[in-house]
Amino acid sequence: MRPARRRFATLPAVRAAVALAAAVGASGVVLVAAGTAPGPALATLVGGAFGDRFALTDTLLKTCPLLVTGLAVAIAFRAGVWNIGAEGQLLVGALAATATGRALSAAPFPLPLVGALAGAALAGALWAGIAAILRVWRNVNEIVATIMLNFVAARLLGWAVHGPLMESAGRYPQSDPIPAAALLPMAVGRVHAGVPLALLLALATWMLLFRTTVGFRWRATGENARAARVAGFSPTAAVVGAMLTSGALAGVAGAVEVLGVTGRLFEQLSGGGGYTAIAVALTAGLHPGGITLTALFFGALAAGSGAMQRVAGVSAVFVAIVQAAALLALLALETPRGRGSATAERA
Repeated sequence: MRPARRRFATLPAVRAAVALAAAVGASGVVLVAAGTAPGPALATLVGGAFGDRFALTDTLLKTCPLLVTGLAVAIAFRAGVWNIGAEGQLLVGALAATATGRALSAAPFPLPLVGALAGAALAGALWAGIAAILRVWRNVNEIVATIMLNFVAARLLGWAVHGPLMESAGRYPQSDPIPAAALLPMAVGRVHAGVPLALLLALATWMLLFRTTVGFRWRATGENARAARVAGFSPTAAVVGAMLTSGALAGVAGAVEVLGVTGRLFEQLSGGGGYTAIAVALTAGLHPGGITLTALFFGALAAGSGAMQRVAGVSAVFVAIVQAAALLALLALETPRGRGSATAERA
């Protein structure tokens, strides 16, 4: 690889922009192959995402959980921990937020809301902590552990909405509506306060990673755990700390979804958003600023896919094709690293 090309490939913002542009180009090819004119179909997609106030609101609401879970994934990945469990951590966060909000329903506002958010963060952190402990104490691969915990979390949520949290009427596997005192207030129109909260969390994550000693230690461990240990840092502490913080953020994402959008708990709450967040974080180069923009792009795809399906007759599965194309383009631009990279070293 020539030096200029190497510098180009290492710029996260440029790589993300090229990857997204390549995804849009690939999507046009797919539309042509399917016998659909790409121009009108993509215009419908954009209109469904940003065409009016309601479309923009839908885009922001779909962006919010992707942004928070994307930040969660980035923190773990920066520390060299492959946390694939944001989906499960999101689900247990939503479960904890629902249970805590109901338990504190008699308390005055904002105690139920604060309690629900805190309970979600704690639940997500503890769920991620299981995988962290398995890695540092038993050297269990965190990819396997977090994926398995995703399935456990989904079954736990299913048990809850079929059992102790099932609605009092007993007709559907869902909880009763969450008390109003525990719901996120509306910021503007139908945009709940979780959206500005997500933006604040993006700023806080950037400051944590790039303006604090703790963040430096996490990043140093992710780049080269052996060198970090020689420098006096504890890779074990970095792994556990990053995983707990990552899980807490993912748990808050679940709380934001249930307290700001659905208003009640049910089995298909996430729809795989925790897995999509991995694509969001990787496409953005694990940078909080890039994650904010990439989450908006993915949120717009999700919001506009419905309009594209109704007007242009293009299946909503098209969104998954665009996401996959973005990741493939990103991998093509990735700068090769030596096999001595420290992220492979077990802490």
